Amino acid sequence: MALRTMIYSALFASIVGALGLLPPIVTPFTPVPITAQTLGVMLAGALLGARRGALALTIFVLLVAFGVPLLSGGRGGFGVFLGPSGGYILSWPIAAFVIGFLVEKFYHRLNIGLLITFTVFGGIILVYAIGITYLSFITNTPWTGAAVSALVYIPGDLVKVVLASFIAKSVHRAYPIIEKPKNQRAAA
Repeated sequence: MALRTMIYSALFASIVGALGLLPPIVTPFTPVPITAQTLGVMLAGALLGARRGALALTIFVLLVAFGVPLLSGGRGGFGVFLGPSGGYILSWPIAAFVIGFLVEKFYHRLNIGLLITFTVFGGIILVYAIGITYLSFITNTPWTGAAVSALVYIPGDLVKVVLASFIAKSVHRAYPIIEKPKNQRAAA
């Protein structure tokens, strides 16, 4: 594994952890708190690409599993994965991979609209699909009930999508972390 990959992955694992310092917002509608950490998931995929983004979030999830209190509210430990938030947290490496894969695939024509689309798909739709399904299973609640309870997250997550997309576009312009696909390097 290249040193650059290790550094970027560790950096983004720590960024997601730092976003956990912001206190969670607990609502009466769902047992899963609203956190800023999904912004880090979206940024990891959009900035680092599929492999590095997924690695960053895998490192983060493993640290949480080993008891490091990196989640919002100072939570950590394997028990977190057995609770209502477990599916959402476990989906983060997958979400970063999917966002990163799409960004890499369409790197040559990446614009803010595509970034928003990819981030909505990986950072909201995919995370919700896994998180809601897991929440439904863990709490023995019908899937539709768990899905309705997740509606409270949508406004904040849409703000995070726009933020992540504009940050990613600016960073790609100033300092492209994702390497251009080989077929583009030859043309450049």
